Amino acid sequence: MGAADIVPGVSGGTIALITGIYEELIDSLRSFTPQNFKLIFSGRIKSFWKAINGNFLVAVVLGIGTSLVSLARVVLYMLHTHPVVTWSFFFGLIVVSTISVLKTIRKTTMPVFIGFGAGVVIAYLITISAAVQTPDDLWFIFVCGAVAICAMILPGISGSFILLLMGKYEYILSALNGFKVAVLAVFASGAVIGLLSFSHFLSWLLRKYRDVTVALLAGFMCGSLNKVWPWKVQVNTANGEVWPWSMEKFNDHSLTLTEKNYFPPDFEQVTGVDANLYWGIAAAIIAIAVYMTIETIGRKMEAKK
Repeated sequence: MGAADIVPGVSGGTIALITGIYEELIDSLRSFTPQNFKLIFSGRIKSFWKAINGNFLVAVVLGIGTSLVSLARVVLYMLHTHPVVTWSFFFGLIVVSTISVLKTIRKTTMPVFIGFGAGVVIAYLITISAAVQTPDDLWFIFVCGAVAICAMILPGISGSFILLLMGKYEYILSALNGFKVAVLAVFASGAVIGLLSFSHFLSWLLRKYRDVTVALLAGFMCGSLNKVWPWKVQVNTANGEVWPWSMEKFNDHSLTLTEKNYFPPDFEQVTGVDANLYWGIAAAIIAIAVYMTIETIGRKMEAKK
C-alpha cells in the first residue's frame, strides 16, 4: 500500500482490495470510537487493543511505513528510468484486480451497474483534472492530509494524485525527504482525523449496501486506468512540444503540461522513441502473476482461519 501510494495514479486502497484486507481495514479504523476509548481510562487496555484490532493495524501501519522509507525510492527510480515498464506493471495489476473485485459481487442489479458506471466516470474525471496553485500555510496542509488520506483508502483514486491536484505532491515529498517535522506533523494530524471520520461512513456503506459499494469501488479502479496507461506523452501547452512521459518534466512546475495516451505504434510515431512494447507486456504479465499468487495465498489463509 505504501509503495502504491507513492505513485500518482495508483491507490493504496487498490492494494488493500487485492490482498483481501480492505473490509477488515475499514472496520478496524471505524472501531476508534469514544466507547472503545473509555476502555483505556477504565484500565482495560487488552480489551481496547482487541476492540480496535490492534495487531492488524500495527502490521498495516508498519508495512506502509517501511515501504515509504525503502520502496519509495525504488518506485520513484523506476518512474524516472523505466516509466513504460512501471506503468505497465500497475496497469496489469489494476485490470486483473478490478475483474476479481467484480466477481465478489453477490447479485447483479441495476443499482450495481449504476454504481460501477458512476465510479468509472468519477475516477476518469479526476484523472483528467488539472493541478492548481495553492498556499503552503499549515491549515491547508492539514486539509490536504485529510482529503488525500480519504482518497488513499478508496481503490482507484490515488491519494498522491489528489495531492498533485491540490498542488502539494512535491511539497509533501520534499518535507518527507527533508524530515520537516512541523509540516509532517500537521499533515499527519489531518490524515488521522480524515481517516477516522471517513472510515465510519465507508464501513456503513459496506454493511448496508455492500454490492453497490463494491461496484462503485471497482468502478474507481477501472476509471483510474486512464491515468496509468503506459504509453502516454506530455504536451507542453505553451508551444505544443511533445515527449514521452517523464518524471523530471512532471516535477517541473515551470511547464504547463497535459497528458495524452497513445497505442504503442502511434506512441513511437509521435515521439520517435521505442515503445518498449514487449517489456511493457512482460511487466503487465508479471503483475497479473503477482496478483494471482497473492490471491491464492489469501484464500488459503482465509480457509485456515
